[in-house]
Amino acid sequence: HGKENVDSRHNRGRGGETTRFHTVNVAQPVRFSRKCPTGWHHYEGTASCYRVYLNGENYWDAVQTCQRVNGSLATFTADQELRFILAQEWDLEEKAFGRKDQRRFWVGYQYVITNRNHSLEGHWEVAYKGSSEVFLPPDPIFGTAMSENENVLCAQLQCFHFPTLRHHGLHSWYAENCYEKSSFLCKRSQTCVDIKDNIVDEGYYFTPKGDDPCLSCTCHNGEPEMCVAALCERPQGCQQYRKDPKECCKFTCLDP
Repeated sequence: HGKENVDSRHNRGRGGETTRFHTVNVAQPVRFSRKCPTGWHHYEGTASCYRVYLNGENYWDAVQTCQRVNGSLATFTADQELRFILAQEWDLEEKAFGRKDQRRFWVGYQYVITNRNHSLEGHWEVAYKGSSEVFLPPDPIFGTAMSENENVLCAQLQCFHFPTLRHHGLHSWYAENCYEKSSFLCKRSQTCVDIKDNIVDEGYYFTPKGDDPCLSCTCHNGEPEMCVAALCERPQGCQQYRKDPKECCKFTCLDP
């Protein structure tokens, strides 16, 4: 019971006796800013997190980088997911690999060439089998760095930096030599993230990112569940104080 807002009221009960009611602090519903580590974008539709790595790597190195963060090169399950990706601002600073006004990212598809006659014929495949419901790209634009010996090309999604083009969903698909260097898009499942931006494993207790450092929750399927709140007494002998945003029941006295 917090003593900050104690309001004692007197009321007449049956038989004339006085009844005292105490109004105490009540834990309010909390909206968690959670589910993805810092630098990742969350999409509710797939319960996934996405991050663009701006350093240029070839396709195979990009695959390994995504795996090191418990993810994979992104594939898309529906058109809505692709539209979400295209609408994001990916912090495309000037030092990033490639042109400033447009970006190409490695994503998790490969184009298998079946015929090299007058026009290249082939089909898209998912590079690393995941969900069975996967959106496959349309016919690609073939990259300039192609080798005549290569029968497998790797997918680059091109999106635009200008807001008007980005929000209209303009994009292109390229089939490119897998050893070219490019930025790349990783995708991973949503996860529990604590108030200090640490990733929390399934079943463990943690304090979610948000406004309340006195919550303790259980991580279940990337969501904070069964949360318990602590309510703190105000610091004694201190009129003005500040609550610590990251530590429960820790205060800084602001009195002169």
